[in-house]
Amino acid sequence: MGFPRLKLLVIFFAAWWLSGSTALAAMPSPALLKAKKDADAGGYTFITNHDEIVNKAKQEGKLRVLAEMEPPTIKAAIKAFTNKYPFINLHIEEITGTDAARRNILEIKSGMAKDWDVLHLSTDFYNEYLPYLWKMDVVGMAQQGILQIPVPMVDPKHRNVVGFYSRFQVTAYNKTLVPADKLPKLWEDMLKPEFKGKKFAADIRPTEIAALVPAFGLEKTLDFARKIAAQDPMWVRGGSRTVTSIAAGEVPMMIGPNFHTTKRAIGKDRLGNLQYVALEPVPVRLSLEEAVQAGSRNPHAALLFLEWMASPESQKIADENEPASSSLHMRGGIVEQELRGKKLSTVSWEHHQQMDQWQAKVFEAYGFPKAEGKK
Repeated sequence: MGFPRLKLLVIFFAAWWLSGSTALAAMPSPALLKAKKDADAGGYTFITNHDEIVNKAKQEGKLRVLAEMEPPTIKAAIKAFTNKYPFINLHIEEITGTDAARRNILEIKSGMAKDWDVLHLSTDFYNEYLPYLWKMDVVGMAQQGILQIPVPMVDPKHRNVVGFYSRFQVTAYNKTLVPADKLPKLWEDMLKPEFKGKKFAADIRPTEIAALVPAFGLEKTLDFARKIAAQDPMWVRGGSRTVTSIAAGEVPMMIGPNFHTTKRAIGKDRLGNLQYVALEPVPVRLSLEEAVQAGSRNPHAALLFLEWMASPESQKIADENEPASSSLHMRGGIVEQELRGKKLSTVSWEHHQQMDQWQAKVFEAYGFPKAEGKK
């Protein structure tokens, strides 16, 4: 065999081996195939290749999203997402409050909300949305690395809903009215004699106390609520207005305002009197639950949006604009850093739909005759 012919054979077999290796590398792994098989058995769609999602999103070219995000966050999110995926024309519309959620679920049920690709799932009506969502196995795809989404962000039972933000409650106080050596550290500290008799404010919608159930259990939480009521607090409604009053020196302290609400108010407090402490166990719950609507015209673009919302870039935008609203599951985010090393009372996916019931029971334990809705 001549040298030129031998050289040609070497080149041929090298090319054959490389092409075979490439094809072999492109083949789904056994774990990926099993995940897809499990998803199929459960009636879920499972895409095994991220490039397929991107290519189909390019063909779709647009996306419409409903989200409980504030206008500055929406503006920054659209800019950042479009920079990453310039082939997708993204529109995000803010939806907030129980009344808006109620109208939206009625529109979805009547088929009048088909223009929306990504829906915001209000906790008040969570189960009512589920039949109208695309059964995409986001959990499985996240576990297999097809979608870069931290698995704890996804509802493990329904597998297609992602919660992108975390909310936790703090105790806000005016540092000129509450001495540093008197600050509470644990929830039980609020039962001390020095906090009796209009020494602190408590919201009549007791999100923070209800969210202690995962750590305390229901009976202990209700007993604690009765003891809080016996402290004779100033009953208020709403954290935003009250933390402003604390900064002004009109109220010394409040249990339960949201961390992000308090951080926003601190940013506006020129005197620097408004401060906060996170009482342990710190009550933490899910927020900004999103999913793709069944029958979406742009489902693959929607998947890319869900993935991007879980990214460090998106989480940083939430921290800067909401503010401080990133997920507990985003390492290095403001929320994760604030809660690192603290004992938590986490309202998980399994329990977050029970929050309304828990709040109603705490409201009754406070001594009020009728429970109100959530914050």
